[in-house]
Amino acid sequence: MINGGTKTVTEVVEELKDEVIEFVTTRFAMLEAEFEEKAQWFKMAAPLLSIGVILLGTAWLLLTGFLVSIIAQAFAPNPWNWAVSFLIIGAFYAIVGGAAAYMAWRQLKDKRVKPERTLRILKQDTMWLREAKTQL
Repeated sequence: MINGGTKTVTEVVEELKDEVIEFVTTRFAMLEAEFEEKAQWFKMAAPLLSIGVILLGTAWLLLTGFLVSIIAQAFAPNPWNWAVSFLIIGAFYAIVGGAAAYMAWRQLKDKRVKPERTLRILKQDTMWLREAKTQL
């Protein structure tokens, strides 16, 4: 320090530069950490959703044939027995599939991708900078 404890303009600029670099680095680290946290959830949910869809599709193919033939046998003398059987099974699968899709959509909707914590802190930083600017 020069002049009895006062700083030169160069020293002030260097400190300001270091603080800005530290500030930006911290904010990027926060953003990266939050995205990593969200990505971990999606990495866990995506394979489970894929497995569920594949197994449900396979079960649908296997059980549909079986159930349609059973129901068709129940309506055996009716000439529309196969059509009615397909209609009954189709309606059942539409209800069950719709409920499953709704539940999956609700869970995905609850986990937002947007880095809310980082954005909230950046808004606070913006407000602080505006206040500091008006005080200067």
